[in-house]
Amino acid sequence: MSVDSNAFRDFRAVLDGLGSIAPGEILSDEERVVRAKKLFLEKLDGPMAVDLETCIHCGMCAEACHFFEATRDERYAPIQKLLPLRRFYRRELSPMRWLFRTFSRDITATDLETWRELVFDSCTVCGRCDMMCPMGINLSTMINVMREGLASAGLVPAELQQLQNEQRDNDSVFGVDTTRLLEVVDELGRLGIEVPLDKDQADVLVLTTAVDLLLFKDAFGATAKIMNQLGVDWTMQSRGFEAMNFGLLSGDDAAQKRVSAKIVEQAQSCSASIVLLPESGHAYQALRWEGANELGEALSFEVLTMAEFIARELQADRLKLRVPSNGGSVTYHDPCRLGRHGGVMEQPRQVLRSLGLELREADSHGRENYCCGGGCGEYVIKNSAPLRRKAFGIKRREFDEAAADTVVTSCASCRINLMIGADEAGWQKPIESLTEKVAANLAS
Repeated sequence: MSVDSNAFRDFRAVLDGLGSIAPGEILSDEERVVRAKKLFLEKLDGPMAVDLETCIHCGMCAEACHFFEATRDERYAPIQKLLPLRRFYRRELSPMRWLFRTFSRDITATDLETWRELVFDSCTVCGRCDMMCPMGINLSTMINVMREGLASAGLVPAELQQLQNEQRDNDSVFGVDTTRLLEVVDELGRLGIEVPLDKDQADVLVLTTAVDLLLFKDAFGATAKIMNQLGVDWTMQSRGFEAMNFGLLSGDDAAQKRVSAKIVEQAQSCSASIVLLPESGHAYQALRWEGANELGEALSFEVLTMAEFIARELQADRLKLRVPSNGGSVTYHDPCRLGRHGGVMEQPRQVLRSLGLELREADSHGRENYCCGGGCGEYVIKNSAPLRRKAFGIKRREFDEAAADTVVTSCASCRINLMIGADEAGWQKPIESLTEKVAANLAS
């Protein structure tokens, strides 16, 4: 279950080069402001207006933010990141707008440039601030609106823009396309692991990610082993296997909708009743929680992530595991979009206990878990690296205090970011995949 060091090095080199590839959108300052304000006007609704009027400036959202906690810099307080949106609301939509226009200046292109760093490079939209706010303000929802406004203004960070463009134009991510999928499927076949491709009919459509095909091939193979062990009628579609959705991360609604629509098309083409997602937190949010809203109709299938699916099969006594004699101890890191946003918290813990592992919780875990620091596409943004290193310090301290043998997670983005932090800090704790843990202990 170890990651090949050369593959990890090569993947980091790909990340480092992303920002130099994407061409920026050439817009005048006036056009950027017009586009951002138009988006804000479309997205601001009654609940957001209530939220913007309700803040009592207590500072608890700052105390909830891993970037604020790591730096004590007030710029990183979540409510501070919403100042342009709040200013726009007060001047254009609030009941007292006639008054605010007399002393509150309009937002400018300079404001948008400044806040790009705050809502992209310095926020993972992890939602911990929402949970800690005593007034119940949905700050992360409004941060998403800020991202969408900046996307409309052509101010998405170059790395995210490049990956979104690639997914849209080339139907690939990180250069991974159908050819790469077929290569990995062939490799697994030589190891005796069958991956059924392009079946006309199947109960379960399994998706994967470019990250798994490039870096975490063992996780991809582990999924196939589990499905085959269960005897599930499953397939992957070579025309549409990618679960990652960079439209969600960049704030581009149209791009997000295109990716979700393609998955729906593939699921319907084989009459799948379940779409099984790989270990990807944002892919889970994009399809399960936002897919129907984006597409304007109910999904015709159930969406599950691997942690849910494995726990369900264990509970139904269909999946049989052996309990290793020297299982040891683990700390489970809750991915924000699976756990806090999606409610998938107890299932992975049930799986780990079924493996006979001693679960040692970190000080923050479950709904209160601190983000790894790389969510919502943050791990690909080069400018965010200094902040990510500081946030990793929080996680490292908590993991060290838990004193488990291994850290396990069920999100590849979390795993990558924690691996990068560990590599830069010279920290030797193994960071492993939940799915790989299960596949390594299937009963014969």
